[in-house]
Amino acid sequence: MNKKILEKFGDSENCPIRNILDRIGDKWSMLVLLLLNEEKVLRFNEMHKYIGTISQKMLSVTLKSLESDGLVQRTVYPQVPPKVEYQLTERGLSLIPHLQKIAEWAKQNFSAITKSRDEFAKVS
Repeated sequence: MNKKILEKFGDSENCPIRNILDRIGDKWSMLVLLLLNEEKVLRFNEMHKYIGTISQKMLSVTLKSLESDGLVQRTVYPQVPPKVEYQLTERGLSLIPHLQKIAEWAKQNFSAITKSRDEFAKVS
């Protein structure tokens, strides 16, 4: 076994690739980031309506994770009822071109991949 490869990829806590991709590669984070890039500033309920299939709890968890990573900024306005808005930080904005490339690749390859999955399912 190659020790260098094991050291490079074996420790998920200290491997930047695994650590970061685990976070942004979940079911919702990439969608939230791309949505915030398009709309610039959104309130929680607006995001929930745009995404549609995400539960309020999962959206809340996703936003907190993205905020803790410094990708999303949450701004609370002191009024009644409270107004809370979300937007991308500079770090979040720096990630967007890479996510857009992944999204474009997914669009270009979606049909072929779903076809491959169907064919694989028939054989398995």
